[in-house]
Amino acid sequence: MTLRCEAFLAQVQERGEYPTAGEAEQAARVVLALLGAHLAGRDRAELAARLPETFALVLLNPLQAAQPLDAERFVRATAAWILGASEATAAWDVGAVLSVVAEAAGDDLTGRLLLQLPPGYDLLLGRPDPSERAPQS
Repeated sequence: MTLRCEAFLAQVQERGEYPTAGEAEQAARVVLALLGAHLAGRDRAELAARLPETFALVLLNPLQAAQPLDAERFVRATAAWILGASEATAAWDVGAVLSVVAEAAGDDLTGRLLLQLPPGYDLLLGRPDPSERAPQS
């Protein structure tokens, strides 16, 4: 089921604790444009179908990446595209947007998307993989 644009932005705004919907929209556009460069095929199209049209188009027309960005470099790239952002605020932006995206995608699609992404994106999507955690001592 596709989220309405207002509902999607409201969720991003709430999670990111943005004072305005405009700030939430800017974060969503940057994060989805970077994410779209890392996804391909049917899974990217299926994710786009679950997002509001405005954001689906951003995902489907991504910023070009010369190589896949690991999770840390993805956050740095986000910081570079958001005016005034630091790596810490960009990590917050990425988490706010991608956690909403993961909910819209559902567990099955999110799992398939994670297979296309470098390690570490499970944390960005708010879906840490318990099998990759260090054993407790």
